[in-house]
Amino acid sequence: MLALLFKNFIRSKGTKAGLIFLLLIGFISLLIGQQFQRNQHKNITEAALYQKEHIARNAAFHKDEIGLLLYYIKFSLVNKTFPINSLAIGQRDVNPSIQSVTIRGLEAQKYDAELNNPNNLLSGNLDFSFVLIYLYPLLIIAFSYNIISEEKESGTWKIVATQSQNIFLYILKLFYIRILSLIILLTIVLFMAALFLNIPLDKSFLSFYILCILYILFWFAVCFYIVSLQKSSNFNAVILLTIWLFMIIILPAIINTYIVNKYPVPEALELTLKQRNAYHEKWDMDKKITMDKFYKHYPQFKSYALPEAEFNWLWYYAMQQAGDDDSAEQSGELETKLEQCNKTSQLIALFIPTLHTQMQLNEIAKSDLGNQLLFLKETKQLHEKLRLYFYPKIFNNTAVNQVKWDQFKVKTFEDSSDTNLSKVFLPLLIFNLLLIIFGWINFSKNQQII
Repeated sequence: MLALLFKNFIRSKGTKAGLIFLLLIGFISLLIGQQFQRNQHKNITEAALYQKEHIARNAAFHKDEIGLLLYYIKFSLVNKTFPINSLAIGQRDVNPSIQSVTIRGLEAQKYDAELNNPNNLLSGNLDFSFVLIYLYPLLIIAFSYNIISEEKESGTWKIVATQSQNIFLYILKLFYIRILSLIILLTIVLFMAALFLNIPLDKSFLSFYILCILYILFWFAVCFYIVSLQKSSNFNAVILLTIWLFMIIILPAIINTYIVNKYPVPEALELTLKQRNAYHEKWDMDKKITMDKFYKHYPQFKSYALPEAEFNWLWYYAMQQAGDDDSAEQSGELETKLEQCNKTSQLIALFIPTLHTQMQLNEIAKSDLGNQLLFLKETKQLHEKLRLYFYPKIFNNTAVNQVKWDQFKVKTFEDSSDTNLSKVFLPLLIFNLLLIIFGWINFSKNQQII
């Protein structure tokens, strides 16, 4: 019986076309993921080579003043890109994975981003997460919306009902065949992704795979519930497409508008201007005011007295530090607002399966907003370590050739935060069970079907 149902299902030209189309789109998404992976690897390799040459060139050119040399030298930090990130690019599509900073004011550098075509950023990348979230549900709807209604409308349902001992079990078999087909398709694409993109078969990949399956089951559960209402094929198709449009596009847009209005995030450009203005105004202020603020921030440097010369590097870097200190409140506000946006989004997403799946796929792939915030914090820590290391050398006017410049290589930040699997899987499991239960109740109420 099951084999016959499968043959009837797969024999349809529409079924074959849908599966082949989704398979091809899946492979295209892997090619895009590979291109992203290559670009990341290329950028990291070039950053390491550039920093080595950049430091050596400047050290040879500015060999008399270490303060002047450190005005130009940049040190890079890389946000490690895991292979699975190629399946869910997420925030890496917008925010840079490499941050290069000097020991001057941090706030004017922290939010520097690569130049990108705004139209490309608006459309985003066709990565696998996009294919899963947007396109898989459409094929599921196309396969499932008329499972019962088509038989009723063609007049063959009564024959099926009389020949089947358990009609409800027969309906489950129809869904089982479709579920199995989509899961096999998903497995093929992800297996090819593991080989093609060198993704290790670890906990992250397994979590990614299970989440994808639960998302597919969610849309089948939605179709199961709508079919259980036993309306016409037209009604089912319109309702299911409306649900898809609402959950995929309209609802996320509404939530984004709500979060943006509830937690208005200050512009990074505004913060940069604040830091630069705070620094530039120090040129016209009494040097003692600037130095008092600097000594208050770094009491360990009080032993370095301000030289009487018109210009000196102690005062200059004290001004840079003062610019960061004066903009610290705005910087903290921006960071807090971003964290609030992230937490609120995750909380709301628990009740919206589509949004929840997208955010969790990004979190598993370490390409979510949380990862970006951790990367910015690591950048701040690196910047502070560099300042504390170089400030004494600058203030003592240490000879440039006494510093081992070849030891300053590109640093790598690896996000080691654990993913809460119960938070990842539980919301979808609950939605799936509820929809199945309500669908079963609807079928049970109709004595002609069960």
